[in-house]
Amino acid sequence: MQDDPYTNLNTAFEVAEKYLDIPKMLDPDEIVNSAKPDERSIMTYVSSYYHAFSGAQQAETAASRICKVLGVNQENERLMDEYEKLASDLLEWIKKKKPWLEDRSLSEDTLPAAQGKMDEFRGYRRGEKPPKIEQKGRLETNFNTLQTRLRLNNRPAFMPTEGKMIGDINKAWKGLETAERGFEEWLLSEMRRLERLDHLAKKFRLKCQIHEDWSSGKVEMLQELDYKSLSLHEIKALRRKHEAFQSDLAAHQDRVEQIAAIAQELNDLEYPQIAEVNTRCQVICDQWDTLGALTVKRSQALDDAETVLDRIDKLHLEFAIKAAPFYNWMDGAREDLGDMFIVHSVEEIQELMDAHEKFKKTLPDAQSEYDSIVQLANEVVQIGNQYDIKCALQNPYTALKVQVESEQGKPNGIEDDSKDITSKWADLNNLVPERDEALNRETYKQQSHEQLRLQFANKANVIGPWIAKQMEAITAVTMSGSGTLEDQHHYMVQYDSAVNQFKPNIDELEVISQRVQEAMIFENRHTEFTMETIRVGWEQLLTAIQRNISEIDNQILTRDSKGITEEQLKEFRASFQHFDKNHSLKLEPFEFRCCLMSLGYAVKEDDKAQDPEFNRIMLICDPNGTGYITFQAFLDFVTSEVTDTDTAEQVMTSFKVLAGNKPYITADELRRELPPDQAEYCIARMAAYTGEDAVPGALDYMSFSTALYGESDL
Repeated sequence: MQDDPYTNLNTAFEVAEKYLDIPKMLDPDEIVNSAKPDERSIMTYVSSYYHAFSGAQQAETAASRICKVLGVNQENERLMDEYEKLASDLLEWIKKKKPWLEDRSLSEDTLPAAQGKMDEFRGYRRGEKPPKIEQKGRLETNFNTLQTRLRLNNRPAFMPTEGKMIGDINKAWKGLETAERGFEEWLLSEMRRLERLDHLAKKFRLKCQIHEDWSSGKVEMLQELDYKSLSLHEIKALRRKHEAFQSDLAAHQDRVEQIAAIAQELNDLEYPQIAEVNTRCQVICDQWDTLGALTVKRSQALDDAETVLDRIDKLHLEFAIKAAPFYNWMDGAREDLGDMFIVHSVEEIQELMDAHEKFKKTLPDAQSEYDSIVQLANEVVQIGNQYDIKCALQNPYTALKVQVESEQGKPNGIEDDSKDITSKWADLNNLVPERDEALNRETYKQQSHEQLRLQFANKANVIGPWIAKQMEAITAVTMSGSGTLEDQHHYMVQYDSAVNQFKPNIDELEVISQRVQEAMIFENRHTEFTMETIRVGWEQLLTAIQRNISEIDNQILTRDSKGITEEQLKEFRASFQHFDKNHSLKLEPFEFRCCLMSLGYAVKEDDKAQDPEFNRIMLICDPNGTGYITFQAFLDFVTSEVTDTDTAEQVMTSFKVLAGNKPYITADELRRELPPDQAEYCIARMAAYTGEDAVPGALDYMSFSTALYGESDL
């Protein structure tokens, strides 16, 4: 080819005409064969190359600008879609969980069912909720980052779908946490109530059984008319026996009142089997009223037989008078020694121990009383044996008996063991060491519970102040503004690392808290902290760190994209903090107005007057209408006028270059000048051009450019 000038010239002219739109203005024969070709013609042809390549450079610059703008827009749309998805997922999860947390019913009204519900709630707190906390933090971070990117790229603020604003999500989250607290408080209350119900039901049955054993046969006894067929001596004896019964009846009044009181408390606590309790209580009360009426009636009948007073056996009477109270005292003592108890502290069990020790000190006096009763019975036997009066051995005043030694040295048998004072006294003495053992076991249990309380308190008293100290340190870094933004970011990352390293302490406290709840420990006087307050403080600490890191990242992005210096940033921060009187990191409208006036902005001093300029600035800095101005919004505003940002007009000019100064552009031109993905992005979103000079497939790049900056719908 180098040896054939004619062919070379033809090839060059054809390539220029085909690919550069430069017409053939020269003849290869004339150039090759002429000794001196026409210089003006050659210069004119060469200038066509200059103009062709110059236009290509402009097109390349325009394509580069459009690629940049479209790339930013595509990324913003991706972040918006991601925010909408995260918000929808989180709100749907909250909506699903709230009915469960607001449910105040158990599968069964029993303590195991309540404990199973508590285990299910712990699983939700530890396994299901933490990822949602992280998702909420990521949602807020994405929202703040997206708004910062939109402001920096001169785009309108992002307005999420109705009901998915950050405020809506925070409100829903707060409602979820309120439901959690209410659910846990209700569940703990139910556990206490069911535990109390179980204790009262057992106590009720025990007292009813004791009373029914005592009252068995009493109504029939009082209805007997046996006194009509007795001699005068037997009638007198029968009257004394009735007096002893009246004493016994009065002693049992307290037990009946206790049964009624326990039944009432079971009604108040809504015991599931309350119908059975009420029926049994009503039977006992009705029977007690019948006993009282029959006792009065029988007393009146015996009073009519006053003629039997002379032949009363004083020893039997004294025995009955002393034995009945002593027997009732033994009944009460045995009931107390066998009484079930429920305590929740070392102090309460110590009170029971002290009461038991006080009771044991009364045993010597009781032993003396028992000996005197036995002595009376022995005297009766001796007199009966001495005078061979066999009927004297049968006490007509009481059914209570003691075992006495006969003349042959063998104890007399007693057919009714339930009225045997001797065997009941022996049983009572056997119950004392059993009560000692039960109290000792409970003392050990309460001491173990106290150790759990101390273990939780010692850990919580360290973790609680540590969380508060970290929050103060984070606030100090945010408020002081010392060092560069990178230094502040480094400090926050260090705090984040320290908090993550501290997480095992929270987990360890959770384990201790679970043991405390499983042990049914409801109060802890050794600490002001609860697991709930620790959890809330911990979640607030994590949220504060992530929020500050996100804000510092946005400030660095603002500083780098707008070319402001650290000194300028510190001046802006100092102005902001000067008017932030309550150190909330937010400016109220009045504070923001004062800050703008100090910076020289032409806003009115009276905040009640109509001020279009201030309203315009507020709309820029607070597009969502939150009622306050953050430092990031303040920084974006004060730096917006000193930076160069793309505008809709600049983008339209760039498209016009690519279109060859036409008011429309074609899909082929877009595909030729832009990368494939961005070319297709434009083709899919550009409206058809409807001007009079439109050609088939013409696209309207002007409306597309204004839509990119929120000046029209995309």
